[in-house]
Amino acid sequence: MIRFNLICDEQHTFEAWFSSNGDFEKQSAQKLVSCPQCGSTGVEKALMAPTVSTSRKQEASTRLAMNTAQQAAMDQLRSAVKIIRENSEDVGARFPEEARKIHYGESEERGIIGQAKPDEVKALVDEGVGIAALPDLPEDKN
Repeated sequence: MIRFNLICDEQHTFEAWFSSNGDFEKQSAQKLVSCPQCGSTGVEKALMAPTVSTSRKQEASTRLAMNTAQQAAMDQLRSAVKIIRENSEDVGARFPEEARKIHYGESEERGIIGQAKPDEVKALVDEGVGIAALPDLPEDKN
């Protein structure tokens, strides 16, 4: 696997993994590579230095890519997500059902987390059920 630093035509930078350079080229030509911030498919490889990666080096390079304010915000986000997870019941795929029960007073009020499909999220919001998405943190994807 190869990790590429990418940049979209709106100048947003992000990284993505590909099985080879040819795989990136093929996916890019088919407009399958898009910016996670704006959705643009005008994506190119950004200049990057070659590195030999260890877990410590990888963490350090991730931290160096952010300025101090961004790192502080990311640390606060990690802390908030940890607190939410520790103080919530994970109801998994039953999330829409449980959220409705709590909203309509059919179940005890408590913090819950779980999964919902986009159409289920829309229906909950349309009903006035107060929900929020937890962000996917980089370490959650490894």
